[in-house]
Amino acid sequence: MEELKNFKQFLAEEDGMGTVEVILIIVVLVGLVIIFKSQITGIVNDLFEKITKQTGKI
Repeated sequence: MEELKNFKQFLAEEDGMGTVEVILIIVVLVGLVIIFKSQITGIVNDLFEKITKQTGKI
């Protein structure tokens, strides 16, 4: 009977779940960055080009 109590307590504990979730989110984000690297690089380059052109107008 005590083993069943301990097992229920083990299932109810959520310690460490936050860490696992954060690691999974980071892995997914890194994967997306790797997949869309060229598109992200193009967008960032376009933004910096626009910024430099517009700062010349000021």
